[in-house]
Amino acid sequence: MENMTEVMEKKNGMTGSSLKMIAIITMFIDHAAAVILERMLYVQGFSMDTVNLYIVYAVMRLIGRLGFPIFCFLLIEGFCYTRNVKKYALRLFLFALISEIPFDLGFMGKAFYWQYQNVFFTLFIGLLVLIGFRFAEEKMQWGKPLLIIFDFLVLAAGMYAANWLMTDYSGMGVLTIAAMYLFRKNRVLEAGVGCTVLTMMSLNEVTAFFVLLPIHKYNGKRGWNLKWFFYIFYPVHILLLYGIAYAMGLGDIMLR
Repeated sequence: MENMTEVMEKKNGMTGSSLKMIAIITMFIDHAAAVILERMLYVQGFSMDTVNLYIVYAVMRLIGRLGFPIFCFLLIEGFCYTRNVKKYALRLFLFALISEIPFDLGFMGKAFYWQYQNVFFTLFIGLLVLIGFRFAEEKMQWGKPLLIIFDFLVLAAGMYAANWLMTDYSGMGVLTIAAMYLFRKNRVLEAGVGCTVLTMMSLNEVTAFFVLLPIHKYNGKRGWNLKWFFYIFYPVHILLLYGIAYAMGLGDIMLR
């Protein structure tokens, strides 16, 4: 039986919906800086008059680094406990398509831009890699060496696909998901490994390590049902931010 301390930790810990709200809020802060402030800095240029604006921009982008590792963690949780992984994958792919035009407008200033795809594609590819891992896990008769080779090929294919599609976080994002999945039995270690992979991609990702505390407090419960809220929020908030940039006369500026 669980002791009283374990029961209280589960009761008072953070639910999946609480983690998701942290990820959504930090993502919004990050995208507000990327879609609006970055355009302002592009137009005004760097000078003593824009130092404060640049500092605000940099801080907001650093706060935004917390979002992706939490989404990766929740993706793995969803994969492990969903009743229908095919529907889960289809939902991710559907919203990857729905979000692409808002994403291109927000970050590129045009409705279609084929050189940069939204993060739903990264999450979708990462989920496919996990499906491949599970398939191999269920084929234990293959033997460990063959399983390792198969997993490596699946991961390599996923990273290649993300790099080829030029998705947000690209192949390193897929590697982050895979690495976190392999260490899923220890949540803090899982998050730490994921953040380490992201930091290998860019030192700007170092603030992602702040997610270790909320993930440590995760109690394994779903909490509020925010599934559809997140899916809808992603394209809508980018469209809203782009609308603000457009109203400011900054809509046609390409950020990448």
